[in-house]
Amino acid sequence: MRLKPDQIAAALQKGLSPIYFISGDEPLQLGEIADAIRAEARKAGYDTREVLVADTGFLWHDLTESAGSLSIFADKKIIDLRLPTGTPGTEGSKALIAYCERLPEDTLLLITAAKMAGASLKSRWFQALDKAGCVIQVWPLEGQDLMRWLQQRMLRRGLQAEAEGIKILASRIEGNLLAAAQEIEKLYVLYGEGHLSKQQIFDVVADSSRFDVFKLMDSVLAAKVGRILKILSGLQAEGVAAPVVLWALTREARVFIRIKQALAQGQNKALVFKNNQIWDKRQQLVSDALSRLGERDLNSILLLSAKADRQIKGQQQGDSWETLLAVCLMFAAKGERRKATELEV
Repeated sequence: MRLKPDQIAAALQKGLSPIYFISGDEPLQLGEIADAIRAEARKAGYDTREVLVADTGFLWHDLTESAGSLSIFADKKIIDLRLPTGTPGTEGSKALIAYCERLPEDTLLLITAAKMAGASLKSRWFQALDKAGCVIQVWPLEGQDLMRWLQQRMLRRGLQAEAEGIKILASRIEGNLLAAAQEIEKLYVLYGEGHLSKQQIFDVVADSSRFDVFKLMDSVLAAKVGRILKILSGLQAEGVAAPVVLWALTREARVFIRIKQALAQGQNKALVFKNNQIWDKRQQLVSDALSRLGERDLNSILLLSAKADRQIKGQQQGDSWETLLAVCLMFAAKGERRKATELEV
């Protein structure tokens, strides 16, 4: 059965399918659909999850073995299968067809894949998945589809805006849904729930200084202390809201924690980067920072960020910008230098 992305929520309310196949090159939609399926499965008692990545050297026998094995508690299980190339290849095709012909009990197969070639839609393995479960293809959004998505996304955050305001947002993000989600999050951080004027949206998404926040993050990850001081001072002088800087720092720390946990589980690094929207231009920068920072360091960064949040809200004494600088230096610090930058929380 084929579903559109906006149909998945209603379909999940009616019950779970034994197989879900999600493919496409729009990472935010793909990731959120997979998250929704996993969340609904957990509610239904699928407490065990096994991740399989069909990259170079993957043995498709692992899928058969996973489907046939039960835990000592006989839990319901999710098999989370990743297809980085979008197709399973010859051996994988046979394995998927065989799986569909003999669906294991108490097992949900969730397959996420890159964008498929048109010829794959006629393949036997795809037809088998379509017949046995649900197929969801994700496409980049344009025109009215993009406008509706933006409006719905804002409503989920308790934000409303006139059509002109949403058009401004659509024109700035150029179809990049991840960028759109980040801009909406910033609008929420700055203004809270309620109605947004066209001018409020323009001031946030059209302000060129927003790019400096991302430049700050690149400097933080590259451990360029001099540039960090210069950019952060510039942001403060230009009147950029402290919550926006704090949001960027805490978001990066949480993404790093997710990446470290995924890599510790043995997941493929390239796929982990893709799932967390770490694209080619930033991969080396992120890799270097990951090797420098441990999970304990990242948790300390979040703890100090909480102090900055309380200072911004007037719940704790101190200069929030000084604390934000300390957070940046903790990100950039190495070895013994990191100890010198840590503050009392």
